Amino acid sequence: PPPPVSSMFPSVIPDCDPTISPRLYHTCMAPVSLAVLAGLSLLVKRRRLHRSCWNGVPGLLSPANFLEEEGNRGLVAAVFGILFSSLCVLVLDRDPLPLIAHSSQSTREYWKILALLYYPAFYYPLIACATVRQRVSYLVGCLLSWCHCVVHIWQKVDCPQSPKIYRYYSTLSYIPIILCLVLLSLWYPALLIRSFTTQEETLDKEVTGRGYYKKYLKAVLSKRPRKGSSTKIEESLLSRVQTYLRSYIYAPEEGFQIPLKLVLSITMAVIAVYQVALLLLVAVIPTLQIVRAGMTKDIVVLLVQFGLVPSESPAVPGDMEKELNTVKYYLWSLEVCYICSLVLCCLLTCAMLLRTLVMHRNNLKALYQGAVLDVFYKAHILRPSRQAVVCWMSFAGFQTAFACLGLLIQQVIFFICSVGFTFLFVIPLQSGTNTHLFKIIQNMWPFWLTLVVAVIVQNLAAHYQFLEQHPLRKELTNRRALYIVTYLLFPINVLVGVLAGVWRMVISGLYNAVHFCQLDISLLNRGVENFDPGYHTYCHYLKIEVSQSHPVMKAFCLLLLQLARPEGPPGLRASNVEEGIQLIQPKKVPPSRARFKQSRARWWLVYTLLNNPSLTACRKTALSDPTANGTQLSSPKP
Repeated sequence: PPPPVSSMFPSVIPDCDPTISPRLYHTCMAPVSLAVLAGLSLLVKRRRLHRSCWNGVPGLLSPANFLEEEGNRGLVAAVFGILFSSLCVLVLDRDPLPLIAHSSQSTREYWKILALLYYPAFYYPLIACATVRQRVSYLVGCLLSWCHCVVHIWQKVDCPQSPKIYRYYSTLSYIPIILCLVLLSLWYPALLIRSFTTQEETLDKEVTGRGYYKKYLKAVLSKRPRKGSSTKIEESLLSRVQTYLRSYIYAPEEGFQIPLKLVLSITMAVIAVYQVALLLLVAVIPTLQIVRAGMTKDIVVLLVQFGLVPSESPAVPGDMEKELNTVKYYLWSLEVCYICSLVLCCLLTCAMLLRTLVMHRNNLKALYQGAVLDVFYKAHILRPSRQAVVCWMSFAGFQTAFACLGLLIQQVIFFICSVGFTFLFVIPLQSGTNTHLFKIIQNMWPFWLTLVVAVIVQNLAAHYQFLEQHPLRKELTNRRALYIVTYLLFPINVLVGVLAGVWRMVISGLYNAVHFCQLDISLLNRGVENFDPGYHTYCHYLKIEVSQSHPVMKAFCLLLLQLARPEGPPGLRASNVEEGIQLIQPKKVPPSRARFKQSRARWWLVYTLLNNPSLTACRKTALSDPTANGTQLSSPKP
């Protein structure tokens, strides 16, 4: 038998006080975190402020090298996941600041604002222990991660149910936190073991990102231009579909890594999708189940009288058993529509996030090669600015927030569409009844047929009567008949335009809702895309990433450091650089005056073509061989 309705309410679940309460946990761990931060700062030297005082210690602890391509990327993403999930939990908590219990309604919002600053400081040691790169810091990171992980698991095992929203919502919302803490509990011991197995000198002198820059240069230098005909081969429909589906799947490429900021933004967006979907699920489905279980015949009589439920004799209420089952079936259909639309929204959002990873990689690779017009529709100067730095700092937060809002918007739209389709088409077809929609379509079939015939007639007339076929072009013909048909079909085209306008509104709303979480595309037209805050932030984010983390630039800087310090490790000596230089200049030609003039002329040619891209197609060498004189310049987007 089904459980009683009273047991389904979350208010009947008694409050559970775990052995280690959140207040006790934070009261003990907050001073420990502060002491760890103070201790780790003694292992870091100051770079600018009073370096002569106390040998330059203590210094500032950096959470992560966000502009470096190598490091503990999974560890940083795990700490950010813990931080974001904690913020999601405190939004709906009665005590947002665990140190303050039983806060009043008037002061709760102030404690939430303070909690936004408290939680980043509370979890700061978990991420700072990895950047110090000392065995002591790794040991402290092990102890902290184990302590946090054990306490959180103990609390949820001790009290798996809570009266907040849904009995298991608290436990389910803490799953990302527990998984991230488990990852940290395994990551820090691995770093500690690695520090003992690897030579200490190598660890101290290791240049962050050196391995990635070498791989990137090898991948760039190993590429050769493709020889052969440039004739475009016609692809089959199946191959085009496979190519389109492959564009939504991110596959790692050799010699290229996604920047750390992008890894953080996508990871936080996935966690945000989980948290929002969980909240939407537990806030609606249990309520519908309670309503369906508590539905009585008295309520059914009212629904029948209002015409919301079909009945054989609505004027004379009888047993109402059939109508009661119909209402319960309607409520069950609502649950199915809601769950299906939520699953579809989650899948679409995750697909768009994978797609945005592919677009990020393509845009970064194009900007690394200098093809600015392949990414932006007009030329941009890739250099830091005040606005670019602000956008770079807020990029991960924007991506997370846009993923949350996009999922909410999609859920509203797809739920309404699924409910309309179910109650206007599926249920009437199952029951064999005629709804008002079917009656309208049945009565207006001449009107719809007229519109369809008018569209077909215009297309056939345009193809066979108003266009004259030539071998290389098409010309208008029968212009007098064209004018007559245009005049006669104007009223019908107005009605067709109304339907086209409705379709335009629907398709633009669906497109914008589905792609709302993508920051790499603008939802506005060109010229006003700067008013799109997401795309505007993304463009400035790319400027900082490319100008500060260009792999070739970093490799060149490392080369200068190696040549200035030849006593470095064997892998950094200048002898290994000669191999790469020989790949670029296999032949040594003695300098001459004519060669200097030729080089200067080529530099002036490059400068002219960069400032006048339209001249590229007019060059004689470009007309005969598109790949002559180096790589062809990118043409601006139409």
